[in-house]
Amino acid sequence: VQLQASGGGLVQAGGSLRLSCAASLRTFETYGMGWFRQAPGKGREFVAHINWSGTTTYYADSVKGRFTLSRDNRKKNLYLEMNDLKPEDTAVYYCAAKEYSGDLFLASAYNRWGQGTLVTVSS
Repeated sequence: VQLQASGGGLVQAGGSLRLSCAASLRTFETYGMGWFRQAPGKGREFVAHINWSGTTTYYADSVKGRFTLSRDNRKKNLYLEMNDLKPEDTAVYYCAAKEYSGDLFLASAYNRWGQGTLVTVSS
């Protein structure tokens, strides 16, 4: 398994969770990394992206100001800090690695995926 997501769980609205993605990619530091989510009955949705060095991040409007994405290249880990969670954040969250060029907001641009971790936010 090259990407292993963890940290999901059940939380009340307004609560927080921290997702982690452990990578076994040999050249992790060269990949742009992203999180996507998929709610029941819906397509996979962009959440956030961070560039290879961690200096640039992008967020979906729905999570901007509440979620923070970071990475530790030495530990080969990716982190998604999620605060002020809402019921509409309920989904399976996937971490993904983007090795080549392509639109970072599209799932098709990412060539490696983790198995997903479930986040459930109760109202």
